Amino acid sequence: MSNKLTFQENLDSLEKIVKRLESGETTLEESLELYKQGMMFLKECNNKIDKVEKEIEVIQNEN
Repeated sequence: MSNKLTFQENLDSLEKIVKRLESGETTLEESLELYKQGMMFLKECNNKIDKVEKEIEVIQNEN
């Protein structure tokens, strides 16, 4: 799902989830589902950051 989104789209989705969770207006079940979704978006953000860091290392090593 989230792997087709851009980094910014993943981050925006993660921020929306955090706001919903912080609102305190979700049930336990909804909170758990939101947490799972949030972890997925966070993982995708971290994967994209790792990929960019590796690309930067390659560029730096070429020069």
